[in-house]
Amino acid sequence: MSLIGGLVKTVLPYVPRSVVGRVAARYVAGETLAAALDTVRLLNSGGACTTVDILGESIAEASAARAAVEQYSTLIQAIASSGLDSTVSLKPTMLGLLQGKDACRENLETLYRLAQELRVVLTIDMEDSTTTDATLGLFGEMQQRYGNAGCVLQAYLRRTRHDIEALPAGSNVRLCKGIYVEPRERAYKEFQEIRGNFLECLRDLFAAGHYVGIATHDDWLVDRALSIINSLGLSHEQYEFQMLLGVREKLRYQILDAGHRLRVYVPYGRDWYAYSIRRLRENPAVAIHVIKAMLGMG
Repeated sequence: MSLIGGLVKTVLPYVPRSVVGRVAARYVAGETLAAALDTVRLLNSGGACTTVDILGESIAEASAARAAVEQYSTLIQAIASSGLDSTVSLKPTMLGLLQGKDACRENLETLYRLAQELRVVLTIDMEDSTTTDATLGLFGEMQQRYGNAGCVLQAYLRRTRHDIEALPAGSNVRLCKGIYVEPRERAYKEFQEIRGNFLECLRDLFAAGHYVGIATHDDWLVDRALSIINSLGLSHEQYEFQMLLGVREKLRYQILDAGHRLRVYVPYGRDWYAYSIRRLRENPAVAIHVIKAMLGMG
């Protein structure tokens, strides 16, 4: 698979945007808020809850960050008024973190005040490791002031078990493997190392009394997470599983059919291309079909 993965990474940049667009619908709800809400309704009707994300990150201009705040405000109001079972996910670098922590804090507070009033939970997504300290600091502030915050921890980072020790009591935490390219001194690189640390982090989070979103598409991790849950005698109110839109749908149904809460990450927006390329790089099997289509072989 490493050989195939290398081929995919080499060829994907040359795949026409129109070809990528054919599979983008698998991973992205669409370009508009209306399309995202339709996807959430469909998922809710099938028993899954969701978290909605507006695509985009690494915004350098303050005016663009303010525009993102307006977009997110509209999304929060739409979720509240529609009565949908959904939270909202926020990217710090989309909301001013590149202009400084103070700028990001101001934008986050605008959104958290609105979300607190409308009873919508906002999760602050985690990006690359250069933002980890600032992101966790901002999460702690928002949770203390507004009480409706969630955060994300990445199991491939070596620091994550220490970060768990510093979390506010009773935090809402999404635990994922992590996708950003990090140096070896900051991140585990071997597949089994990452899996092992994921489970250690999961045990630490449960031991500390946090609510955990177990974000994985890995059958092995799902099975072992369930073993940990059963051994600890946890109720369904103490955890949930989380998956990306369009990924491992059969596994999603298996988890739901077994009676577990499951949340689907629903991205939407005009910046669908970069997100779709990232998903294809993570899933070479799907990417091969896209490349075949480009070559007229599919």
